[in-house]
Amino acid sequence: MTHGATAAVESLDVPAPAAARPAPRTRPVSVRATGLVAAVVLLVLLVLASIAFGAKVIPLHDVASALLHGGRSDDDLVVTGLRVPRTLLGILVGAALGGAGAIIQAFTRNPLADPGILGVNAGSAFAVTLGVGFLGLTSIGQYLWLALAGAAAATLAVYIIGAASRTGASPVRMTLAGVGLAAVLGGITTGITLSNPTTFQSMLSWSAGSLTGPPLGTVAIIAPFVGAGLIIGAAITRPLNALALGDDLAAALGSRARVTRTAAVIAVTLLSGAATAAAGPIGFVGLMIPHLARWITGPDQRWIFAYTVVLGPCLLLASDVLGRIAMRPAELPVGIVTAFVGAPVLIILVRRTKASAL
Repeated sequence: MTHGATAAVESLDVPAPAAARPAPRTRPVSVRATGLVAAVVLLVLLVLASIAFGAKVIPLHDVASALLHGGRSDDDLVVTGLRVPRTLLGILVGAALGGAGAIIQAFTRNPLADPGILGVNAGSAFAVTLGVGFLGLTSIGQYLWLALAGAAAATLAVYIIGAASRTGASPVRMTLAGVGLAAVLGGITTGITLSNPTTFQSMLSWSAGSLTGPPLGTVAIIAPFVGAGLIIGAAITRPLNALALGDDLAAALGSRARVTRTAAVIAVTLLSGAATAAAGPIGFVGLMIPHLARWITGPDQRWIFAYTVVLGPCLLLASDVLGRIAMRPAELPVGIVTAFVGAPVLIILVRRTKASAL
C-alpha cells in the first residue's frame, strides 16, 4: 500500500477495536464500601419514613408509641397492622426487582434489559390473570405458582428467540422479542380483565403495581422465594463477571456458561414471579437501579448485585411514601410513581454518565 493510501485509511473515522477501547471505570473498594453503607443508611431512613407517613396523618409521637408499646387505638392499628407490614413488603419486592434487573442485564449482556422490558413481568401477570379469570383463584397463595410459571416461560421464550441465530444471543433481538411479547401478553391480559370487570375489581390496584392488600400474609408467602432467588443471584455473581468476557474466555477461566445461565433464569423467575404476584407489574426498578449501581461501583457484578438489593427497596419505599402523601386521603399506586420518578433519573444517568455500558 502506498504512503498516500495508508494516510487516507488512517484518516478515516474507524472505531477502535475492542481491545483498544478504555475499560469501564472501576471504583476503589473503599469508595464502593462507603457507598454501600450510605445506601443502607438511606434505606433505614426510608423505612422510618414509610412507617411514619401515610394517607392518614398520625403525629410522630403516636407513631413511636405504637411501635414501642403497641395499643388498640385506630392509629396504633394503622401503624403496626398496615404500615409496618407494608414496609416489609416494599423491602422484599424492591430487593427482588432490583436483583432481578441486575441478573438479567448481566446474563443477557444487555443494558436495556429488565423484567418489564423483556416481558417477564408481563408473563407473570398474564398467568395470574388466567388463574383469576378462569380458575377462580383469589389469593396470592393460590396464584403464586402461576406467577412463577409465567415468569419462567416468558424468560425462556425471550432468550430462545434472541439466541435463534448463528451468532448466538443478541441483546437487540432479545429486547425486541421482550417488547413484542410484553405487548401481546399485556393486550390479552387487558382483554380478559375488561371482559369480566366484576371478577377483576379487587385486582385493579394490583394491575397498576401496588403494595396494598393484606401485606403481612403476603410477606410470609413470598419471603422464601425472594430469599432463594437472592441467594442464587449472589452465588452466580462471579460466574456472571466471567460470562461478560464471552463464552470462550469464560470457559477458559473455569466458568460453565450453560450452568450460569440456567441459574440466572431460575433466580430471575423466583424474584420477578414472587414480586409480580405480590405487588403487580412494577416497572423501572429493575431497569434503573442496576444502571445507578453500575455508575457507582463499576462493572463488577458482585458489587452491582449488592447495591441493587439495597437501592431497589430505597426506590420502591420512596415512591410508595410519595404516592401515599401526594393525593391525601387517596393514594397513587406505587407502580405509577416509580414510572414518574424512574424515567427522569434514568434519562439523566444515561446522558451524564457511561452507566449504560456493560
